[in-house]
Amino acid sequence: MAQFFQIHPENPQQRLIRQAVDAVRNGGIIVYPTDSGYALGCAMSNKKAKDRIRQIRRVDDSHVFTLVCRDLSEISTYAKINNTYYRLLKSLTPGPYTFIFKATKEVPRMLQNPKRKTIGIRIPDNRIALALLEELDAPLSSSTLIMPGDEFQLTDPYEMRQLLEHQVDLIIDGGYCGIDPTTVVNLEEDTPRVLRVGLGDPAVFEEES
Repeated sequence: MAQFFQIHPENPQQRLIRQAVDAVRNGGIIVYPTDSGYALGCAMSNKKAKDRIRQIRRVDDSHVFTLVCRDLSEISTYAKINNTYYRLLKSLTPGPYTFIFKATKEVPRMLQNPKRKTIGIRIPDNRIALALLEELDAPLSSSTLIMPGDEFQLTDPYEMRQLLEHQVDLIIDGGYCGIDPTTVVNLEEDTPRVLRVGLGDPAVFEEES
């Protein structure tokens, strides 16, 4: 039976944040809010937890997780970023973007796109998510909370509890987060390439082209 925490979206209760992070460190899966909806998260290198998330989502082994980080210095540990893109990310984070970069050697192989050796990375503009990341002192491996057969992600934490209480370890109710996905941008090459338009403004990348 999953725990269910109601955490204040503006002033997260540190006691509950610590308990949520303990669940992650103990191998658990959490449902947590971001600036673009709710996500499933687990410890970065926990293969068993990732397999459980794949089962929940009913996706195969090729499903690539996003590495959710707390700040730019953490991103630069896992992604190969040049100075131009570093400045760009500084202006856009935290925010509703997912950036695709070449992965560094610090990224476990199971987190990389197996063919391209890339990693999707983001910093969400959500106080609960950032508090979790700060307490964890490491990135979260994440996947958007979209149930099999659904077109949009879940938005109601009580519905999540009903559907997932036997499949995850903790559900955080952090209020309504919307259903729009992040804007995904490939930054492997010198010219940015928008792969998906979501909440983040794609026009900012035209200036970098």
